[in-house]
Amino acid sequence: MDQDTDPGQRERYFELLRALSPAERLRKAADLTQTVRWMAEVGIRQRFPQADETEVRVRLAERLYGREVARRLFGEHPALLS
Repeated sequence: MDQDTDPGQRERYFELLRALSPAERLRKAADLTQTVRWMAEVGIRQRFPQADETEVRVRLAERLYGREVARRLFGEHPALLS
């Protein structure tokens, strides 16, 4: 959480997280991960409106995992040259 979050609110947030079962915490983490991926994809589509589905996937892989991993997955795709 940001430093500007009220300490009492921050502690309450962590209390709520601690009260969750392991399965609920895992579900919450998976949901947050999916949301981050979705937001990254939306950002790519806005920045590169002409990109086809493959280019979006290449750029998403690069953003999430780095250029080297994206190259291993997609080879020398033109999107990785920019």
